[in-house]
Amino acid sequence: MTAKNSHSNPRHAKAKGRKLQNLLRDKLRVAYPSLEEDDIKSQTMGMPGEDIVLSPAARREIPYSFECKNVERLSFWATVEQCEANCKEGITPTIVVKKNRKKPYVAIPLESFIRLISEGGKWISCLAIRM
Repeated sequence: MTAKNSHSNPRHAKAKGRKLQNLLRDKLRVAYPSLEEDDIKSQTMGMPGEDIVLSPAARREIPYSFECKNVERLSFWATVEQCEANCKEGITPTIVVKKNRKKPYVAIPLESFIRLISEGGKWISCLAIRM
């Protein structure tokens, strides 16, 4: 198998996805030290629903539904649809995206972004935690 083909196999893709999920999980745990480790978990790869599983206590602190994509080419609108489908009412759909040798980025609805920057608050301080 060539090097190019080895990166396109499902096992490699799942490992890349799991790595981003675990990175986000770990960053959230650091950002919310009052929560227990089990309050913020990474979803098992291939399972339906949100990529980061939050306990009720964590959900009160982090009202976001996360969809993680660690890919070289992102089908953005399909990802938005997937994220919104997994998102409960009153929770902000949040896409975390990364590609090889690039830092992760986050996409949220415009209204949510405006609310974040106008209110300040803990999320702004969380953004300072370098991914």
